[in-house]
Amino acid sequence: MVSFVDSAAEAVSVVGDGATVMIGGFGSAGQPVELIEALLEGGARDLTVVNNNAGNGDRGLAALIRERRVRKIVCSFPRQHDSHHFDAEYRAGRIELELVAQGNLAERIRAAGAGIGGFFTPTGYGTRLAEGKEVREIGGRHYVLEHPLRADVALVSALAADPVGNLVYRKTARNFGPIMAAAATTSVVQVRELRPLGGIDPEHVVTPGLYVDRVVHQPGGRTGEQEEGQ
Repeated sequence: MVSFVDSAAEAVSVVGDGATVMIGGFGSAGQPVELIEALLEGGARDLTVVNNNAGNGDRGLAALIRERRVRKIVCSFPRQHDSHHFDAEYRAGRIELELVAQGNLAERIRAAGAGIGGFFTPTGYGTRLAEGKEVREIGGRHYVLEHPLRADVALVSALAADPVGNLVYRKTARNFGPIMAAAATTSVVQVRELRPLGGIDPEHVVTPGLYVDRVVHQPGGRTGEQEEGQ
């Protein structure tokens, strides 16, 4: 059963030292900023973080990296014009990087939630990303075996939840949230709206409550809808 908690701090209290944490978001769209800030205040360290990138600017994931709370990051875009905290930590040898092509990253996460034991993809074949991995020729094309990517906890931002934890998102704020919620042992979600039972059309549910463990109401939180045109 889903639990509705009173604060972001209580919501992320399930994250312990050494945990693998998936964090939703694509840049700023859909990033669970309040949950990340609560994680920063909570003190958990030696984390493995799975995210689309390695943080932007000085907030959110970038702040976790700055405070040296992240041991390893699994992502597709580790370097951007404002990823200076990751860049500094990586060059100093204080953070480990596992680089995963974005389509493979999404599919590895989805595979974990779907109970798939692995999949073959042509992406990465013949590159350093395929080193040490099984390769097969199928139908005259070469493929690389990729394994599911699971997490102890997923931190997700959604637009709204109903009393049983069904979630809806807004536009590109949807990105990695649904597959991460399904791939983690415990999913923690911040939402801007709480709707009554029946307040979400069943045809509009993106993440069923089955995949949701904790919900915290953050009416002023960032869920991506502030980014006009996204």
